[in-house]
Amino acid sequence: MYKEILQSIEGVSIYPIISLVVFVLFFAIILIWMFKVDKNYIKKMENLPFEKEEENNFNNTGDLYEKKV
Repeated sequence: MYKEILQSIEGVSIYPIISLVVFVLFFAIILIWMFKVDKNYIKKMENLPFEKEEENNFNNTGDLYEKKV
């Protein structure tokens, strides 16, 4: 059933190509970000779950970079 429906759609062969390009671009961007990110930021993020709640620097909006007043 699906085979007949997909065969009747004109230009359907472009969708797998677009999906592959999006997939590869996403992981390429993640790899580039991984090598360029500040190592102190990574250390801070990996230790964040172990910090006590009152030591976290979150304000009411959940923004990490603004201190609670």
